[in-house]
Amino acid sequence: MSTTRAKLLQGTLDTLRAHGLSGTSARSIAATAGVNQALIFYHFGTLDELLAAACTYGTEQHVAHYRDRFAGVATMADLLALSRTIRHEQHGDLVVLGHMLAGAQTEPALARATAAGLGLWAAEIEDVLTRVLGSTPLAGSLDVPGLARAVAAAFIGLELYAGVDAEGTGRAFDALDQLGALFGLLEKMGPLTQRAVRHQLRRPRGEARA
Repeated sequence: MSTTRAKLLQGTLDTLRAHGLSGTSARSIAATAGVNQALIFYHFGTLDELLAAACTYGTEQHVAHYRDRFAGVATMADLLALSRTIRHEQHGDLVVLGHMLAGAQTEPALARATAAGLGLWAAEIEDVLTRVLGSTPLAGSLDVPGLARAVAAAFIGLELYAGVDAEGTGRAFDALDQLGALFGLLEKMGPLTQRAVRHQLRRPRGEARA
């Protein structure tokens, strides 16, 4: 990757963190990156394409940074603890992804890149959930890929929510910790109880609500 291209990608991420999507323009990115504004269009064609490339670039770097720690997760409690660590260490970048999600509602180029970024996080979470849930009555009863995407989306949403209700966000993470404890209890249940839980989870949705 050329030095100019890398500067533009990093400059875009820095601008998004500082000013949000509404305050991110070709001029502000060029100023942050310390390059001529015309180079944005030379290297990326459009501002949206630069935003999309920066989203992918940033997410790939961050997911790679945590890959070994994801591989070391053995329980749901471990996963939630790692999630808190990521939230603390990568707060600004999770907010960037949240801004991109907002912009993606009307811009197809941003939608593709944001979906890909979320998919990278979800893939790591899915690997962990497959491994962790394999020894519980939940194995084979949950849509693990769907759950992984729900978890990834939830953490992005909580980062945005934290800006308006920090106390509520803290309570949400505490509730997730309680959920992790419940998963731990499932692993300790006897075979009969585990079988009953598995049966309940596999009942048709309409029957379960009756």
